[in-house]
Amino acid sequence: MVFQEILGGVLNGKTVFGRSVFGGLGSIEKDMPPKKVGKSSYEEGLILYEKLVATNKKIERKGATMPYTSFNGHMFSFLSKDGTVALRLPDEVTEAFIKKYKTKPFEAYGKPLKEYVLVPEKLLKDTKGLKLYFNKGFEYVKSLKPKASKKGIR
Repeated sequence: MVFQEILGGVLNGKTVFGRSVFGGLGSIEKDMPPKKVGKSSYEEGLILYEKLVATNKKIERKGATMPYTSFNGHMFSFLSKDGTVALRLPDEVTEAFIKKYKTKPFEAYGKPLKEYVLVPEKLLKDTKGLKLYFNKGFEYVKSLKPKASKKGIR
C-alpha cells in the first residue's frame, strides 16, 4: 500500500511510471485521467479580461506574463496566474462591491492586497456590469499623485 502511494500507480497490472508492473512497456496515457477539453481557467480569464480592458479606449493592457492595467504608475487591475481578476477600488466602493457581490479582498501569498477586490467569476463574465467598476478603478488611480518613473535609474 505504501509502495503504491509513493509511486502514484496501481500495482494490479496497471502502469507505474510508464512500465507495466509485469515487466513490459506500458502506456502512460491509457492509465492517466482524461485530459480536460476546452480552455484552462487562465485562458478563459485572459479572454474575459481583455474584453473588459477593451471597453475603455483610454486604457492599454500591459504585461506579457501577468496582464495588468495602470495609469501614472499606479496599477488598478490585473489577471492572476489562476485566471482570477483583481480590481483596485477606492475604500467607499470596495465595501459596497464586497457586500453586493459576496466576494472578498484579493489575496496574494495569503495576505489581502490593500484596495484590491476579487472579481467573482459570474461578474467577470458580465463585461457590461463589470465595466462600471473597472472605470471606477481607473478614475481612482487618475486621482492619485503620479509615481516617479524608474526608467533610466539603475
